[in-house]
Amino acid sequence: MSHAYVAATPLGRFVNELEETFIAIILGLMTIITFINVVLRYGFNTGLIWGLEAVTFLFAWLVLFGVSYAVKVKAHLGVDAVINLFSGGTRRMLAVFVGLICILYAVMLLKGAWDYWAPFAGLDVTSGRWFPTGFLPTRDQAWYEVIDIPFPEFLRWIEPIMNEGEAYEKLPRFIPYAMLPFGMALLVFRFIQATLRVIRGTQDSMIVSHEAEDDIKDVQHLNAEN
Repeated sequence: MSHAYVAATPLGRFVNELEETFIAIILGLMTIITFINVVLRYGFNTGLIWGLEAVTFLFAWLVLFGVSYAVKVKAHLGVDAVINLFSGGTRRMLAVFVGLICILYAVMLLKGAWDYWAPFAGLDVTSGRWFPTGFLPTRDQAWYEVIDIPFPEFLRWIEPIMNEGEAYEKLPRFIPYAMLPFGMALLVFRFIQATLRVIRGTQDSMIVSHEAEDDIKDVQHLNAEN
C-alpha cells in the first residue's frame, strides 16, 4: 500500500518538512551519541555521563513526532468493521464523525500536555476539566533541571528570563519537555487535515492502513509460490 502524501498548502508543506527533518536529525543524534558512548565505554572505560538521558529524551521526541507523522503517512491501524457495513454518504458521515472524535481527543491530549509542561516554563496551566476554558495562576517551576545534561553556554541568555538571573548548572526541564505540547499540537493539526480530506472526498476514512491484511496477502503469495 502506498503511503505517498503531498501537502496541498504552504503550511502543510512546512509541517511535512519540519517533521521529516527533525525525525532524521533525532535518529542521527541518537545513533551518534550511542556509538560514541559504546566506544568510550569499551575502549577507554569511560563514557558520556549525560548520554543515556539525552538519548532517552531524543527517543521521546521521536515518538511524539512519529504520532503525528503516522497520521500524515496513513500508517495508524484501526478497526473499520462497522464503517465497512455502509457506503456512499453514510460511510463519509461516519468517517467525518470519527475524525471529529479524533480531533477532540487530540485537543484533550494537548491540554494535558500543556498543563504538564507550563509550570516548568513559568507559565500558567489551563482551567477546565476536559477542555481549556482559561488559565489558572501556577507556581513557577522554571528552575527545575534535568539530572545529567549540562547547560549549554549559548543559552545563558535565558537565565534572566526564566531563572531570575540565577545560573543553571543542568539543562532546564522546560526545554526537553516542550516537545509534549508541540507534539500534541502537531497531532491536532494532522487530524484536522485528515478530517478535511474525508469531507472533500480525497480520503475514504480515518483508517487507511491495513498492514495486517497486507502481511497476510504476502504470506499467501509466498505459500502459493512454494
